[in-house]
Amino acid sequence: MDEAEGNEIAYVQFPQNFENVTKNELYSNSLRVICEVEFHGLDGYGGPLYIGSGCFHRRDILCGRNKFIKGCKSEIKWEISRKREETGIHELEENSRSLASCAFEENTEWGKEMGLKYGCPVEDVITGLSIQCRGWKSVYCNPTRKAFLGIATTTLSQTLVQHKRWSEGDFQILFSKYSPAWYAHGNISLGLQLGYCCYCFWASNSLATVFYSIIPSLYLLRGVSLFPQVSSPWLIPFAYVIIAKYTWSFVEFLWSGGTILGWWNDQRIWLYKRTSSYLFAFIDTILNSLGYSDSAFVITAKVSDEDVSHRYEKEVMEFGASSPMFTVLATLALLNLFCFLGVVKEAIMGEGMTKLYETMPLQILLCGVLILINLPLYQALYLRKDKGKMPSSIAFKSMAFSVFACICFKYLY
Repeated sequence: MDEAEGNEIAYVQFPQNFENVTKNELYSNSLRVICEVEFHGLDGYGGPLYIGSGCFHRRDILCGRNKFIKGCKSEIKWEISRKREETGIHELEENSRSLASCAFEENTEWGKEMGLKYGCPVEDVITGLSIQCRGWKSVYCNPTRKAFLGIATTTLSQTLVQHKRWSEGDFQILFSKYSPAWYAHGNISLGLQLGYCCYCFWASNSLATVFYSIIPSLYLLRGVSLFPQVSSPWLIPFAYVIIAKYTWSFVEFLWSGGTILGWWNDQRIWLYKRTSSYLFAFIDTILNSLGYSDSAFVITAKVSDEDVSHRYEKEVMEFGASSPMFTVLATLALLNLFCFLGVVKEAIMGEGMTKLYETMPLQILLCGVLILINLPLYQALYLRKDKGKMPSSIAFKSMAFSVFACICFKYLY
């Protein structure tokens, strides 16, 4: 449709929009910053990723018409009419079986030069990357009136499973032959390469988040300072990074059309994704590369019963499923709570809160923020009585794990 540069464009990507997102985006399903900020930035470097939904492709890109079909239309029609006359019923049956089998595309250009690239949970991303590496560009179109509307996940478990699949697939791309680091080198701009790598490193970024969710709080319980004291000038760089990062994040989210509570929910889901979905994706990818497990494409369920839908509309988080991810989240939340309570006890019984604040301000701040962000989880563990509360088995296991970790680090380490 673009008369000037239309011949260079392979596909037009629209954002993923959902019609059932709550006002304050309980599970951060709208991917607001990605759709409203990051993809517009990628558009300036040659085009956004192909994300699988809401995309218009040029026919030649997927079907290879220019290379494989151009100039052959009349010959194909003549060949089809001739074969219909010569082919018997038995041969037609054999051809039908071959067509219906999963091996029909073997020894053809499909999946290589034409069609989608399969073998990865996010085959759409590597398909888009391979298209761009052939010299094509893509365009991001984000109209005011939403072009495509879908159904967002309505439970935390569904959201975490969905992000596990995305992050696991992106991390697999990083180590595959389609890695943006080498496959795309010299074929697309450096900015677009970095844009792809930003999503490919989702899974590995979980390690740093898990570290900062555990180690500073445990050392706080032990009374060991890991960061500069209040009186030290070295506190200024740490304070600058924290203030600048979260101020920019807050302004960016509001500029994209979000709410204040929506930003807080986004920070909570960011923490939950990094300490569960991305962590499990990282582990599964490493095990898969070592031959201990195989990746499976997990369909994200979008259907929920009436009670779940009612709680979702009221923006009450759903913890009612038994999931290893919930065990990790609950354990980390309780560990930080116990560490903070231990410090408060020490302050009351011994050194005083003022001295602790002077020596370990950033650790107290970090532990306190982690407790505040996990308030819905604490409610699901001990206060809620509905079906969306945390299962008793997870509450017991997370309590045991967190208490054991605190005791071992406090008295045995």
